[in-house]
Amino acid sequence: MTTDSNSSPELRLSILGMRCAGCIASVEGALTSVSGVESVSVNFADHSAIVKGNPDIDALKKSVKAAGFDAAIMEGFEDPAEQEAQELARYASLMHKAKISGAFGAFLMILEQFGWMPMMGMPNSQWFWTLVAVMTLGIMAVCGGHFYSGAYQSLKLKQYNMDTLIALGTGSAWLYSCVMIDYYAAFPALSQHAYFEAAVVILAFINLGNALETQARGKTSGAIRQLLGLQPRTARVVRNGEELDVPIEEVGLGETLRVRPGEKIPVDGVLTEGHSSVDESMLTGESMPVEKTIGASVAGGTMNQTGSFLFTATRIGRDTALAQIIKSVRQAQSSKPQIARLADQIASIFVPTVVGISAVTFLMWLIFGGEGALAYAFVTSMTILVIACPCALGLATPISVMVAVGRAAQSGILIRKGEALQTAGKLNCIILDKTGTVTQGKPTVATVLAFGDFDEKAVLQLAASLESGSEHPLASSILSAAKAQDLKLHRIKQFKAIAGRGVIGQWKEQTVLFGNKTLMLEQEIAVEDYLATLDELAELGQTPMLLAANGGIIGIVSVSDPIKTDSAEAVKALKALGVRLIMVTGDNEITAKAIAKQAGISEVKAQVLPEFKAEIVRELQQAGYCVGMVGDGINDAPALAQADVGMAIGGGTDVAIESADIVILQGSLLKVAEAMKLSTATLANIKQNLLGAFFYNTISIPLAAGLFYPVFGVLLNPMIAGLAMAMSSVTVVSNANRLRWMKF
Repeated sequence: MTTDSNSSPELRLSILGMRCAGCIASVEGALTSVSGVESVSVNFADHSAIVKGNPDIDALKKSVKAAGFDAAIMEGFEDPAEQEAQELARYASLMHKAKISGAFGAFLMILEQFGWMPMMGMPNSQWFWTLVAVMTLGIMAVCGGHFYSGAYQSLKLKQYNMDTLIALGTGSAWLYSCVMIDYYAAFPALSQHAYFEAAVVILAFINLGNALETQARGKTSGAIRQLLGLQPRTARVVRNGEELDVPIEEVGLGETLRVRPGEKIPVDGVLTEGHSSVDESMLTGESMPVEKTIGASVAGGTMNQTGSFLFTATRIGRDTALAQIIKSVRQAQSSKPQIARLADQIASIFVPTVVGISAVTFLMWLIFGGEGALAYAFVTSMTILVIACPCALGLATPISVMVAVGRAAQSGILIRKGEALQTAGKLNCIILDKTGTVTQGKPTVATVLAFGDFDEKAVLQLAASLESGSEHPLASSILSAAKAQDLKLHRIKQFKAIAGRGVIGQWKEQTVLFGNKTLMLEQEIAVEDYLATLDELAELGQTPMLLAANGGIIGIVSVSDPIKTDSAEAVKALKALGVRLIMVTGDNEITAKAIAKQAGISEVKAQVLPEFKAEIVRELQQAGYCVGMVGDGINDAPALAQADVGMAIGGGTDVAIESADIVILQGSLLKVAEAMKLSTATLANIKQNLLGAFFYNTISIPLAAGLFYPVFGVLLNPMIAGLAMAMSSVTVVSNANRLRWMKF
């Protein structure tokens, strides 16, 4: 079980035996009935279930078993090769069954076509047809036993699914044919026909459809398999000065590990020795390798390229970035957008409705069918049962969601909630945080000005010396600039930090100050001659600080947080989608407007505290906007939670941001527009699938019922109905797979 700090324990199950949307209700009912279960989410697309709560595992398995299915606990990292082998084995089994039943059905049809079968009712023909009946029953048991057992289990639970329709359709065909053997003469001439071949050919087509669906569905989980494949099975740990290869499960927190060129990094950690470049493309979508030096973070599953290095493990097992990504992708794939719940509700009542339509059709043909009424009544009712299976309807939404979430993960977009897929494309107003979202979030020294007898190096050297004792966020950028120029820091005495103002200290018996205009005025240092320069720097999006010594200003050091290289392009892409953009920041208005101008954002709200960002989101929602919030996922958590879609900008190791619906792993604002485009495409794909499924059933049921027979003389063959039903599911899966190749 996995546990989140903000949620109940969670368990993932592999469910064996699900064959249609009707099975979802059966599995959910079985799991929900177990004591300790808080919520259940069943994913028909990959045949899994996520259970939240504290249930007894054996009780879960027993309840699922009683419902006619099998359950297995999925823990840790599954072996992608093993998963693929299981899918191939299922595909091979279904194809084998399709071939057996198809071959036998074809054999019977050939015998009938060439008149090589004795006619029913003729002397000495009964033994032949009895043999055919027994052989057909054997083929049905071998190739369709899973359908009949599933129908029996659902009947015991007073539930209905695809198995119910198949069992009724093929079972009634076999029984009707058996009755025909003994009571041939009692039936009207047009009703004197056996349907043994129809029963087995229907099973052949359905098994074929399931096999093709399994093959196509397997492609949808390719992103998950690729992510699983990133996890190495062993790690090289350094223990007592010796390097040992151990299973990944035996790596502990704080252990030192060695990674050589061309090897995958086993767990998350921090570099302690060496340097390298690391390919993080599968984790973040960023194609360029990332340079790693001492102190840099590395993520498990990424590929080391050039150098050998040592690092300390900081996250292992299910806490690694890769594990969190896989977990989030699976949760999103299993979650149900509103449009999916509608489809599930329809599918749950569809089967009994179809059975009712089939019964009414039988009676109508029997009463008004004239000569051969019984045969027509039987054929039409059986055809309805076979063709109307709600497989395509049940697959329409989850298969599209599954493909889209996987496609997003490959592009560095982590969709944590399926509902976000339905909503992101509808956003018409997006709020952008400034620091770390529009800007790089890493302040750097932009300008150094010197006055009097001081030069720029001396100003930077003294400013860095003062800031060496400061904890201010901008201090590190000044120290980095001094280090880059190999400037030796002065010794500062009597250091004092004044919150919101700056710092004061003693250097060479002089009082030196470094801070904002307010600090200088409080210390009675004249700044009038420098106000215009301060304003000019602020208008460039920089934060200027004054340096004073001997009672006068000797320099200005200005720090800026430059916008990301692709922020302006991302803003342009979002505007092209018709989105209203507002940058909201706690920074001062002059700097905020300067940054917004560089990025191409016209609306700015500055000096906004984090707690009031959510209020801005709420006001826009009340004004009728569908609002998206893009922030860092920490200071912006209330606003992210309040927004219709919260998007957190984070690095590959910050994926577990609970307040966001979508996490942009790479940190690029361009991904926001991509997420919106993917949402629009996914919703269109779902609607295509649902429309196709509804249209299919709307046309097929009247056609199967013989509604067009009096006018056009068209009556659907039950075997063709079986093929059509199977192919409808394959069509839905194939259409959903188009999202895998979507270009942004």
